[in-house]
Amino acid sequence: MNRKDFLSLSSKAALFLGLTTTTISCKEESAEKTNLLLHKSAKGTAFGLTAPKIDNVRVGILGAGNRGQTLIQMFDWLVKNNNATIVAVSDLKKEKTDKLNAHLKKTHHTTADAYYGNYDEWKKVADRDDIDLLIIATPWEMHTPMALYGMEKGKHVASEVPIGYTLEDCWKLVETAERTQKHCMMMENCCFNNEELWVLNMINQGVFGDLTHAEGAYIHDLRKHLLDETYYENQWRIKHHLKKDGNFYTTHGLGPISQYMDIGRGDTFDHVVSMSSREKSLSDAAKRANLPQFENVKCGDMNTTMIKTKLGKTIMLQFDVHSGRPYDRLNTVIGTKAVHEGYPSKLYINEEKLAWWGHKWLDDKKYTEYREKYNHPLWAKLKSQISDNSVGHGGMDFVMIYRLIRCLNQGLPLDINVYDSVLWSAVTPLSELSVAQNSTSIKVPDFTGGTWKNKNPTEMLRDI
Repeated sequence: MNRKDFLSLSSKAALFLGLTTTTISCKEESAEKTNLLLHKSAKGTAFGLTAPKIDNVRVGILGAGNRGQTLIQMFDWLVKNNNATIVAVSDLKKEKTDKLNAHLKKTHHTTADAYYGNYDEWKKVADRDDIDLLIIATPWEMHTPMALYGMEKGKHVASEVPIGYTLEDCWKLVETAERTQKHCMMMENCCFNNEELWVLNMINQGVFGDLTHAEGAYIHDLRKHLLDETYYENQWRIKHHLKKDGNFYTTHGLGPISQYMDIGRGDTFDHVVSMSSREKSLSDAAKRANLPQFENVKCGDMNTTMIKTKLGKTIMLQFDVHSGRPYDRLNTVIGTKAVHEGYPSKLYINEEKLAWWGHKWLDDKKYTEYREKYNHPLWAKLKSQISDNSVGHGGMDFVMIYRLIRCLNQGLPLDINVYDSVLWSAVTPLSELSVAQNSTSIKVPDFTGGTWKNKNPTEMLRDI
């Protein structure tokens, strides 16, 4: 986009670029800031980041709501085996920290120090000298401030999705992680799911040949949760739908696809085009529930975002939490030798002698053969622990926390680094910018300082 184009978008930039009212009052100043955020450069010094081994990782949990209550259970096996200790927990409400401590007392006969009562109590957890890792499970807009503060205080941080809420957030995270040399991970649990790891293993063993296209999504009917007065504290999540339009939840589909395509490890995103449908379903639900304050919804029912990579691969990403339809992440991967589609999982193998007969998925017997032959060894290794922790989205939450802690135990780079985290998150503000500009193509910033050009194996296939 040239300077003239940037000048035309200033009035729409505030929500997704982190601009202040003062800034957007001046079109030229706004355009310059937009230009800067899209064309900044990084050092790339946090790729492959290692830190000293931590035999027993001392953990502080920020946020004791829905995710916090699940994540603390994912530590049970690690705490029992002296790989980690829950030192402190924080939330606005005492009853929520009490609930976390009730679990610790029942399971481990101990409790964590609790901080609650006002918005700054969480900082006391980050200020402590006996904390190695902060787990952030709060509303979206708090993820970046907590991660930044934690790194500045010498802590490794792992945040729920998305880790960055604006492009400005994303750059601050990269710059702080590079300067402090602290791990900064977005906890994208779908990267650790059985199906996605199976597909990743097949790709890395050549079953798919050369990848050309993939499709991912977050399709999940959340109308009841969004309108519920108690599910999301102060109904924070629906407020995003009232003021913005784009793909607000990119990472469940995009995280696994990025690992399939070696994004950040030989390829990266080049540009984004995004389009939203009209909105009907969520506002209709609000009317039926007699909640007029939620009837003026800005976010379209379906957002479709297209991404082109530097090496010419394409990605279709969809977001729909308004419509009444079954849950779906798509998980479609197309290569020169094979195709996979999720929900339900099915596999097609492009046999040479039948290359023009691409009409049938593998039957159950052949599918099972591929599933058993290429099952990711991590799921076989942790079979019993995963079974015990299936409450965490079928086991993938446990695998994610297990890998995070074991990497810290052994002083290894994490499976998802800060560059992965901000790139997958940045597609949200980029999609909003594209939608606001009538589906203009938006160039994706290079958060890696060019290190994406280096062909590196995915960390997800290491045996830890």
